[in-house]
Amino acid sequence: MTEKAEPEINWDETRPQIIKLALELGPLVVFFIMNGRADIFVATAWFMAAMVISLSLSWLILKKIAVMPLVTGVVVLVFGGLTLWLQDDTFIKIKPTITNTLFASVLLGGLLFGQSLLKYVFGDVYKLKPEGWWKLTLNWGLFFIVLAVLNEVVWRSFSTDFWVAFKVWGIMPLTVIFSMSQLPLLNKYAPPAEPVKAPPVVVES
Repeated sequence: MTEKAEPEINWDETRPQIIKLALELGPLVVFFIMNGRADIFVATAWFMAAMVISLSLSWLILKKIAVMPLVTGVVVLVFGGLTLWLQDDTFIKIKPTITNTLFASVLLGGLLFGQSLLKYVFGDVYKLKPEGWWKLTLNWGLFFIVLAVLNEVVWRSFSTDFWVAFKVWGIMPLTVIFSMSQLPLLNKYAPPAEPVKAPPVVVES
């Protein structure tokens, strides 16, 4: 019997996802570096500037700004502005909680009304059967709740430096691992002729 050839990843379609991931991760790295060199308030100012640059580059390079990074960017500017104005780092620390809870509420709320809203975010990249979109949306919604809870536990229980490090070097690996864990689901519910793509990675900045 002839072994079935493994499907090949379409790198032409995967490359924009890699660029998108780099643009979303960039502001977090800037935030981490500046917090180490100065303090949380200087880091927040740089974080806000880096987020604006990231969104601008996304528009210039990819010709679009995805919904989730745009929402995250707006929340960063609002809560970052409050942090600098009131000189209270609580606002920037609860920002991930607010953002992740918002994403979870939208995704899980959409499912209650029979809508897999994640399809509107990744529908131009992935072709899945309706059941696949429903399960993927549910998984991401629950994962965002986990991230919100983790953020609350870490910022309330540990130092600011530890929270910043966890935000950059803890949340990102967890997100990548979770994203990779969704690959079997993508394969299971993709049309037979659909090429394998790298699983979506949503970075909460």
